[in-house]
Amino acid sequence: MQVPQQEQYVVTLSCPDKGGILRAVPHYLLSAGCSIEDSQQYKDIDAGLIFMRTCVCTEQSLETLSEGLANVTNSFSFLTEWQIRPAHQKMRTLIMVSKFGHCLNDLLFRVSTNALPIEIAAVVSNHHDLEALVGSYGIPFHHIPVAKDTKAEAEACLLGLIESENIELVALARYMQILSDDLSKRLSGRIINIHHSLLPSFKGAKPYHQAHARGVKLIGATAHYVTADLDEGPIIEQDVEPVGHWHTPDELVAIGRDIECRVLARALKAHSEHRVLLNGRRTVMFA
Repeated sequence: MQVPQQEQYVVTLSCPDKGGILRAVPHYLLSAGCSIEDSQQYKDIDAGLIFMRTCVCTEQSLETLSEGLANVTNSFSFLTEWQIRPAHQKMRTLIMVSKFGHCLNDLLFRVSTNALPIEIAAVVSNHHDLEALVGSYGIPFHHIPVAKDTKAEAEACLLGLIESENIELVALARYMQILSDDLSKRLSGRIINIHHSLLPSFKGAKPYHQAHARGVKLIGATAHYVTADLDEGPIIEQDVEPVGHWHTPDELVAIGRDIECRVLARALKAHSEHRVLLNGRRTVMFA
């Protein structure tokens, strides 16, 4: 006798804190034959919002559960944002990079060793410097040059690639071009940038040299969602390391690059595992 195959799904939800929806959704999942393996909730008292991430195991199909969840959430009078996704389905990701290759190299290695649960569908760069590195992993490399008078055409080409490759997530791995407001809005909630310092902090060129000149005692990096407001998007991950007067600017650069790599990787992992929910200008991070 063939045993029915069990599948794992992740359900995420955010909505106003009223109407008993946090009881209704788990009740439906249990009544549909789901085994709830993990469930986390958070209540933002100030905003009057609730957030939930629930992982279930079931023989039911994705279509059946989606239809049932739609019926449950539609029975409430307020807008509910929810999604259900296969838990182990790797998110198709596009990496964008310029000339600094440390974050790209780190991501390529992590994915190749199954330490990061994403699928790198392609790498885009406005330079050719890292083409050989990308090619060594057998991943398509796309050179999309950007100039002041060709920015619109370059972004149109990028959007075409994102659509044709069914890209779900874009990672800016030290991509040194400012995206247009329109592109940032179109990719809202699915494009992540790594910033080479804690935010807010030293902005502009040579941030580690600025930090050295000011005698800082901590340096760090910030991964955040991209918005039209430069470096002001909802923060996903941050990390720091202590430094001292004995560190040279070049040593701070090396330490900073290491922090950038791990912070970006953690942010992409959390997003791809559906552990990050947007809450206005902030994020809700589930463990």
